[in-house]
Amino acid sequence: MRRPALLLFALALLLLSAGYSRDRFDQWVAATDLPALVLQSGTQVLDRDGKLLRAYTVADGRWRLHLALADVDPAYIAALLAYEDKRFLSHSGVDPRSLTRALWQAISNGRVVSGGSTLTMQVARLLEASGTGALDGKLRQMRVALALERHLSKYEILELYLNLAPFGGNVEGLRAASLAYFAKEPRRLTPSEAALLVAIPQSPERRRPDRHPEAAEAARNRVIARQLRDGLIDQDQAIAARSERVPTERQPFPALAPHLADRALRDQPSRATHQLTLDIDLQLALEQLARDTLKGQGERLQIALIVADHQSGEILASVGSAAFEADQRQGFVDMTRALRSPGSTLKPIVYALAFDQGLAHPETLIEDRPVNFDGYQPQNFDKTFHGTIRLREALQLSLNIPVVKLTDAIGPARLLLALDQSGVGYAIPGSGKPGLAVALGGIGVTLEDMVQLYAMLARGGVARPLRWRMDGEAPEGQRVLSASAAWSVSDILAGLQPPPGSPENRLAYKTGTSYGHRDAWAIGYDGRYVVGVWMGRPDGTPVPGAFGADLAAPVLFQAFARIAPQLIPQPPAPPQTLLAANSELPQPLQHFRPRGAAFDVRAGAPSFDFPPEGAEVELLEGGLLIRLSGGRAPFTVMADGAPLVLGLIARETVLSGLGRGFTKLTVIDADGRSDQISLRLR
Repeated sequence: MRRPALLLFALALLLLSAGYSRDRFDQWVAATDLPALVLQSGTQVLDRDGKLLRAYTVADGRWRLHLALADVDPAYIAALLAYEDKRFLSHSGVDPRSLTRALWQAISNGRVVSGGSTLTMQVARLLEASGTGALDGKLRQMRVALALERHLSKYEILELYLNLAPFGGNVEGLRAASLAYFAKEPRRLTPSEAALLVAIPQSPERRRPDRHPEAAEAARNRVIARQLRDGLIDQDQAIAARSERVPTERQPFPALAPHLADRALRDQPSRATHQLTLDIDLQLALEQLARDTLKGQGERLQIALIVADHQSGEILASVGSAAFEADQRQGFVDMTRALRSPGSTLKPIVYALAFDQGLAHPETLIEDRPVNFDGYQPQNFDKTFHGTIRLREALQLSLNIPVVKLTDAIGPARLLLALDQSGVGYAIPGSGKPGLAVALGGIGVTLEDMVQLYAMLARGGVARPLRWRMDGEAPEGQRVLSASAAWSVSDILAGLQPPPGSPENRLAYKTGTSYGHRDAWAIGYDGRYVVGVWMGRPDGTPVPGAFGADLAAPVLFQAFARIAPQLIPQPPAPPQTLLAANSELPQPLQHFRPRGAAFDVRAGAPSFDFPPEGAEVELLEGGLLIRLSGGRAPFTVMADGAPLVLGLIARETVLSGLGRGFTKLTVIDADGRSDQISLRLR
């Protein structure tokens, strides 16, 4: 700074400190045109506990993340004020003592030694992106600083500094700097870390530790010496702080759950902060599991995983691919939301519907033999037939012929209705008319929706949409299946043999392999959590030799091991569940008789004359009066899948043991023909 400039600087100091008119000076400050005080910060995506999952830059590519003063280590604040502006809490924005000292040092040395800027003046400069050396810029900073002190509190000004301070390159603000250089939030900093973060903004490009570690270390040590002198740290702490290595490279900013984070931004682009239901530790563990699983599996195989709490419906982890990059695995594609064939994973729903409608029981016998449904001749996967087999075993063996028979009995439309009621979206190929092949995976569904479907089973037949945002209330559930039907399927699936090397823990799970080995699935649940695993190629090409049981099932069990050390047990059987051997079942439930076995199942089938379908009936003291027509006695009458009356000969009776609310009544005659109604009892 030349001597004329020094004299002008001194004149400015006199005007600011003494002033030629206090009133005119106040008017001059009050008339200051302030810059915008609302800062643009990068969008942040947080987990359920407020931990940073993913950060985004602001529009011009700078890393600036909002930071509240309460979230900063107090030791850093103390070090900052001691080093930069000791009288910050008492001056009015411009510190005459600091300016006088800076002026005297400049006159004595013939150059600027220290700028004399307060933190408020630095905030003024950063808000307007003005220079530090030009005289008119310095005067403008003083004026803006004085005006800021009249509009904002000291803490608000300090918070602006914390969010604006430059730290080299495109890193701006203390939070971004702490993440970039130490991979941590600035809530707890070591004395060494705090000192470095105090030092860098004074000369952000020359003190960048990733480019100039020696200069950064020297500047840090000067701050440490000041902390020691001012009594902020003791000698031992100073020695330990100087011994810490200065980081020599920047750390990547958090980028967990990238697919779901991008989805949150697309869903609500104007929001600055998105808090998701994810658990950051579980998300980290499953992303690592996904990467480990694909090691040595070729360059095109991909994986997706979802973990949800089926009681609350909250998604706790979501992995759309093993790596969020444009590789041969198409890692940018979110495979949790891609439509794929579910293979055999829909079979449990078919069985549950058959149980719910009173058409079958886990111990019901069924014929696994060649069949022909108007030209459609399903085959079991291994091309063999098992003859007479219990439905429990048929589901555990994932046989195709029994489930197609059940689908024919309940109707494919009823299966799709259950998917609709569960909130599952699906795509039917071809003409769009559902056929019996739907039960074998002949539709397109997403992993997210399949997890939601299995959450309905785990919740006792009540569907509730999965949630991935923390805000908003959880939607009410809708009953899709009776509790006994859902429990019966869960009990069957818990009896499946686990993959080799996996624990014998009675995890209820089902695997699936789509036609042509394009998709390998495994979905399972315990008493609280439901997990879905999909593996395949995003482009839909076959993966030779890929089976859900071999590829996806081991990953499913590994995922559960990362959730908790032990499974949470399934609930006990609901009171209305019929727990009986085949010989103890009502005669119509002992052996399943498919449509067209020797007669038209609807010809002469029993039906309810009273009450009618959808009726609202008052429940009398004795119970509910019903009247039947058609069919052949004896009859079995069931409520919500549980037998109420066995061996009924009369066509009119009073049912006892019913409770108020919605219920499903089923009647089955001696030939296995049935009718079902839904009603509400008052």
